[in-house]
Amino acid sequence: MRHRCPASGARRPPISSPAVNGPFDPWQLDLHGHRVIYRIAGSGPPVVLIHGMVNSSRHWEAVALPLANDYTVIAPDLIGHGDSATPRGDYSLGAHAASIRDLLAVIGIDRATIVGHSLGGGVAMQFFYQFPQRTERLVLVSSGGLGHEVSPLLRGAALPGASALLALAAHRHVGASLVYASERLQRRGSSKAVYLRAIARALKPLERPGAREAFLQTLRSVIDVRGQRVSARDRLHLLDAMPTLIVWGARDNTIPPSHGRATHEAAPGSRFEVLPNAAHFPNLEDPEGLAAVLRDFLETTHPARIDDADWGDVIAHRSPRSRRKRDAAAG
Repeated sequence: MRHRCPASGARRPPISSPAVNGPFDPWQLDLHGHRVIYRIAGSGPPVVLIHGMVNSSRHWEAVALPLANDYTVIAPDLIGHGDSATPRGDYSLGAHAASIRDLLAVIGIDRATIVGHSLGGGVAMQFFYQFPQRTERLVLVSSGGLGHEVSPLLRGAALPGASALLALAAHRHVGASLVYASERLQRRGSSKAVYLRAIARALKPLERPGAREAFLQTLRSVIDVRGQRVSARDRLHLLDAMPTLIVWGARDNTIPPSHGRATHEAAPGSRFEVLPNAAHFPNLEDPEGLAAVLRDFLETTHPARIDDADWGDVIAHRSPRSRRKRDAAAG
């Protein structure tokens, strides 16, 4: 595996090193003229962690490090998020999926288990749809793209004129006030504290103008004032060919857990896990629980291998051709 252009402060491993063992350090490379930041840790079968909207790769750290004992864990900052570039351009799910494909190709990873949270779940499903031959397993964590409903806050952000309001809301003094209020509520034992912290955490990355514009372009590619505008429900039969884990926080008020249950019912071969101590951000609210269900899934499933010649059969909901040939030979 090859690592290029470490970000400031990161240590460069020997080129012959199979992976980085140690802290979840940021690394940098240029893709098509744009800066892309990613983090990598561990050694073993590759697992890609894709963050959600207004999150970044660093928000996976408490999940990634426990897995890094046995797996190579890669977490990119999506374009327009974290410390990656914020160009004026395409922020669709397909564009994000293609960028991850290119990143993995550059660092020498052919196939991986793809894990996505929220928006990242939509990117993960799109990655599988566009690049099935590169996907070994699929994990959807409080994923977008599986139903219509989404929080009023995100629907409101899709309204015309939201940019100016977002600039005011993302002011650092507003964020500090939200954190202070959440701490007071927590001391009183109020369950609303977690939601104020989530809002403050979401607004923090949007203090930079470029990040706000990238956020709005990303948001409007998947959400409008009526709710989620992109759905994978007509393609869920494709998951029959892919080991799939669906994980949801029981207290999720951003995207309802019913979306996960309905997806599990539509993909009978999938697994469905609910984390009782998490809301919409299991990677931050219950990283130990999320890491545990991920590890169990990785250890108790075999990676899929879908060749290009199989894809027509997968779409047609038939047994893949290569599997039929193996079964015939075994018979």
